[in-house]
Amino acid sequence: MSAHCQLTGACPGFGNTVSHSHRRTSRRFDPNIQSKRYWLPSERRHVRLTLSARAVKTVDAIGVEAAVARIRARGVKV
Repeated sequence: MSAHCQLTGACPGFGNTVSHSHRRTSRRFDPNIQSKRYWLPSERRHVRLTLSARAVKTVDAIGVEAAVARIRARGVKV
């Protein structure tokens, strides 16, 4: 599963792990990606969305219809 949110566009960030001796090695900060299934009443079907934990809260606040509209506005197929 790709570490990419369909709603917010959150993707991995990159940085360094710095040890006690100050040696730096590459690391990756992945968003908390969850796969969640919602009922879409307008299309009378379920949709499976790949969302970050923050985006799940956003869907709860604005509703699944508005969230799917935002995802489609970004050009992502649902």
